[in-house]
Amino acid sequence: MRLNQNRGYQEEELQLAGSLLVAHPSLLDSHFKRTVVLLTAHSAEEGSLGVIVNRPLHQTLGQYDTALADSEFADVPLFEGGPVSNDQMILVAWKWSNIDATFKLYFGIDEGKAREILDDDPGFELRGFIGHSGWGEGQLEGEIEVDSWVVSPLSPDLEEKEGLAVWRSILAQQGPGMRLLAEEPEDLSLN
Repeated sequence: MRLNQNRGYQEEELQLAGSLLVAHPSLLDSHFKRTVVLLTAHSAEEGSLGVIVNRPLHQTLGQYDTALADSEFADVPLFEGGPVSNDQMILVAWKWSNIDATFKLYFGIDEGKAREILDDDPGFELRGFIGHSGWGEGQLEGEIEVDSWVVSPLSPDLEEKEGLAVWRSILAQQGPGMRLLAEEPEDLSLN
């Protein structure tokens, strides 16, 4: 947002693609509670697309698709990508470089492209996502405005941690107040 001298605050289009959406602790929707979404596409007019990166299915691509059980992709881990198109699998290759603080992402690739990427640079990590997360025109902006999501830059925690630990770690980076909320137990009677 920016201040317009004549009209107060004026909305500027948010540039969110390539960011992480971290579910605010008050977000109770079962599809997104305590999730971290890698936002891969965003347009205020056309909507947004991403995948949940912290819900491992504890299953591999070879277990999911028996045709791949004997391939080099058999051990690729699978994650719940979101509530949309749960009958589809999205293959992703990414690489975080601590040296130059870059994140390279190939989203929605096929086996041939995955093989090519790994041949060129075996440092890439492959992950499969069952389903994806999506928002219609202006929907995500509205959810951010009411504090359902905390927008965060990409973090190496995506590779270093798993499950709720990713959510807690990235949320804690937002400050002491968020750190306390992130550590809050799901059952508040245990607090």
